[in-house]
Formats: sequence, C-alpha cells, structure tokens
Amino acid sequence: MGRFVIGSAWPYVQTVPHLGNLIGSVLSADVYARYLRLRGHEVVFVSGSDMHGTPIEVEAIQLGVDPAEYAYKMHQVVAELFRRWNISFDLYTHTHSDTHIKFVQDFFLKIYENGYIFTKEEEVPYCPRDKIYLPDRFIIGRCPYCGYERARGDQCENCGRLLDPKQLIEPRCAICGSKPEWRTTRHWYLDLRKLEDRIRRYVEENPHLPQNAKEMSLAMLKEGLRPRAITRDNKWGIPAPFPGAEGKTIYVWFEAVLGYISAVIEHFRRLGREGEWERFWKDPETKIIFFVGKDNIPFHVIILPALLLANGGGYTMPTSTASTEYLLYEGDKFSKSRRWGIWIDEALQLLPADYWRFVLVYIRPENRDTNFTWATALEIINKVMNDDIGNYINRVLTFIKNRTGGVVPPPGRAAAEDEDFIAKATELFKKAERHYDAIELKDALHTVVEIAREGNRYLNARAPWELVKTDVEAAYAVLHRAYWSLKMLAVGLAPVVPDSAYQLWKMMGETSELKWEEALRPPRPGTPLGEVKPLFRKITEAEVRSMLKKLEELRSQKAAKKFPWEQALL
Repeated sequence: MGRFVIGSAWPYVQTVPHLGNLIGSVLSADVYARYLRLRGHEVVFVSGSDMHGTPIEVEAIQLGVDPAEYAYKMHQVVAELFRRWNISFDLYTHTHSDTHIKFVQDFFLKIYENGYIFTKEEEVPYCPRDKIYLPDRFIIGRCPYCGYERARGDQCENCGRLLDPKQLIEPRCAICGSKPEWRTTRHWYLDLRKLEDRIRRYVEENPHLPQNAKEMSLAMLKEGLRPRAITRDNKWGIPAPFPGAEGKTIYVWFEAVLGYISAVIEHFRRLGREGEWERFWKDPETKIIFFVGKDNIPFHVIILPALLLANGGGYTMPTSTASTEYLLYEGDKFSKSRRWGIWIDEALQLLPADYWRFVLVYIRPENRDTNFTWATALEIINKVMNDDIGNYINRVLTFIKNRTGGVVPPPGRAAAEDEDFIAKATELFKKAERHYDAIELKDALHTVVEIAREGNRYLNARAPWELVKTDVEAAYAVLHRAYWSLKMLAVGLAPVVPDSAYQLWKMMGETSELKWEEALRPPRPGTPLGEVKPLFRKITEAEVRSMLKKLEELRSQKAAKKFPWEQALL
C-alpha cells in the first residue's frame, strides 16, 4: 500500500468559502483522501486557514478589532463548517500556529543562506488617502495580457497570469479607488531565474500533472520566470527572518504553501510521533497531491517546487496538483457583493451535506468551467440520487425483507443473465476505481451510478417477483446478485456521500468494516438486514422556491450583524 500527503488549498478566512471554493479544493481532496483510505493506503490529509495579510488587517482595523482576533474567530467558524460538511481532515490548522511560524522562518532563512534570496530597493504602491502600503492584492487595474479591468497586482483572475503591480494599466487602490503613489522601500526577493531550468524539467517530465496545470505553467516558463518579492510592509504576518528585515513580513502566498509541510509536522507532533513527518515529506516513495482551483496553479506548480529546491532540505517534490476549472452559479461568477451564489454555511441550512456533496462532485468542473443551476441540482437529486440509486436500493432490500425472511438469500441457481449482470457490475466498479485512481472524481461517480442503473434494468428484465412464484432458486440467484451489486454501490459511493454509504451498509446488515475490497467479496447468505428505509428523497420545485426565499431571509439576518463571524450561519 502507498503513502500519501493530500493537501487542499488553504482558504483565506476573510470570509466563509462558497460552493465553488469547496468543490475546487476541500471537497475534492476529501473525496480522494476517503477513497485512498478505503483502499488501505496510509494517508495524511491536511489544510488550514490562511490567516495573514493586508485584507484581514484592513478589515479588522475598519471593524475596530485586532487582526489576530478577527483571524482566529473566522478560523473557528470555517473549521466548524468543514466539520459539518464531513471533511475528513487529519488536521485542519492555521498559519499563525507556533509550528508554522517557526517552520516558515527556518525554511526561508535556509533559502537565504543558500544564495537564492537577494534584496533590492523598489517603488511600491502607497495609498495616501488610507495611509497604507498596498500589497499586490490591494491594487487593481487593467491586465496587460488580457485587458481584464479588475486584475490584481499579483495575479489576473481572468487569465491566470502572475503580475507585478507596475504592470497594471491605470492602477488604483482597491480600498478607496484613488490613484496610488509609488514610494521606495527595500524588499527581499526569491531569485526564480536560478531555479527556472529545474522547474521546467519538473513540469515537463511530470506525467501526473493535469492538462490545465501543465499548460498554464509551461506558458509562464516560456515567458521566463522573474524574481518575486517575498516580503511585505504590512504588520499582520510572519516576521521576515532575514538580517536587516525588521518590520517586514513574509508574503502570505509564499508562507501559506509551506503549510502543507508544517501541518504534517504539527499532526505528528500532536500524536507524540514527532519525527514521523519526514516519512511523508522526505521519502521519494510518498505521493504528494494538492487540490486547488485553477487560479492557484502557479503557486503550487511553480512557486512551492521552487521553494523546495531552493531550500535543499531533501524534500519530496509534489506528485500532482489536481486543479479544477471554475464553478459558476446560474451562469455567472460567485460574488459576495452582488449576493450571487451560495456559501457553505448557507448551503447546510437548505439541504443535508450529502446532497450537496453528491451534486457538486457529479458536476465537478474537471476540464472546463461548469454551471451550477437549481434546475440541474433538482434533476440530479430527484432522478439520479432518488430514482436511479435510492429506488434500486429500496427495491432490492424491500424484496429481500419481505420475501426471504429478511436475510440475504443463497446464490441460488444462476442463469446466464445473472452471471452477465454481476460481470457488468464488477467491470463498472473496476472502471470507477480507475477513475478514482486518476483523480477523475466526476467520472468515478458517474460510473458508480451506472451500477444502480444497470441493476434497475436487471431487476426489470429478470422480475424476481414473478420468479419467486414458480422457481425460488432462480429468484434467489437474482436477489443474491442484486444484493452483491449494492455492496459495490455502497463502497463506490462512500468517498462522495459517506453518511449515506454507511447508512446503506447498516441497512444491508453488513458487520464488516466498509473497505474497498469488500465490494468484490460475495455476500454471506443468511446475513440479516437492518432497518430498511429510503436513503434519499425527492425535492420539489416548490421546496426550492421556499429554500431560495429562506436564503434571502437568512442573508438579511446576516447583513444586520457587524462582525463576519457573527454573520456565519452555525
């Protein structure tokens, strides 16, 4: 069995994540981590709250609270929401932990000693109205590459290019909109030019990178990597450890990506097995996989590998960065200011977590931007979850409950159609396994659903309710194999809808631990079923209208509260 570090992009806790953030990183990572554990692999799944930087510092000042208080309270909110979404982190931490701060400072000091960091004076944007140095994310303007009008000083969210504030056309302060001044200050730079050839080889020779991650990274490498400033003038952050860098902090993007290492260190420290983290980050046999949205590709495919190489500490290079495209909401990008979209605290007020998990993975934007609509969600819940899956489960277990004394029947006398069905179900299960292995989570789920659809067709064709009247052994053969396909269904669904899968396992009377290999083990005749009840239910259009009305009421209640942590629906 293999050894894995699974990391999901660290949410910036200025606000609660929305559904697009969730499927783009945390939920996708959770599905894959759960799958790996079912296969018996050794997995450490980590992430945490990105707590530093000017956005939180500015908003905290505006609200009259200390940035640390703001960040900690929002961290607690987000951590609790992930728990309610059934995200199976081994550790969800934050970037202001003692472990992370010390690790980041030691790590960057080693890069400095290795000669990959230099200083230079530069002109940086300063807002005279707000009396604050503007970090890259707080200066906006037109992108010089694609013309997008609201590109940030560090990156254009439209085309994904990494930027420098001076590249922006008609720059302005993101806080007040005024034209910034340029003031001279001294900063510490990571010399990416020295690392460019090795990064190019890492990208070009990596067979595991998805196409969008490889194409974006190679395009950046073709243009040539430029030195990037790794210090900032803001106060809320990790103090820069370099000689003469008093008053400077490490740029949040450069320190947050190191959290994948510091979180694993913290995890094993909490377990009292402190040295074990090196088996996961310094053993080339370990597979390290990140889950991010496409806007995060440069920092995971170029910046973090560059940091690992520059440090020279024997760290294992990341295996892959599973990067999704964007999830849209009813045809447009999520926007908090326009109240457009659904945020993860709101979603749980409307439907159970497993319903959301299923819908989001079913439409996961793996190869292109995907549009969430309520019409699509309704169709997935009613036709796929309820009719295809739920109805098949209910048909099989209810028939066994009523006609075979509530216990799994023996294999019976099988006809060719029965053997054909179990062969088809087995092949579908193995196909889903291949999709899970390739981190094609949407295709994996669609393939698992096909087991239920095939099962419904099988029952309709074999009609065990008729067979039982004339040939009990033939009816047993059908029910035994239908039950077997439910084992495959439960195991295949478990990474996506864990609560529902374990509920199904219990209904089936299975006492063994739900593991991947259990799916292909024949049922044990005589196993008594548990209580059989519907696994899912349909949602009507009237209920959706009621949900959306409730959503507006909830948002009005949220808007009346002052602090973001009070606005979160817990």
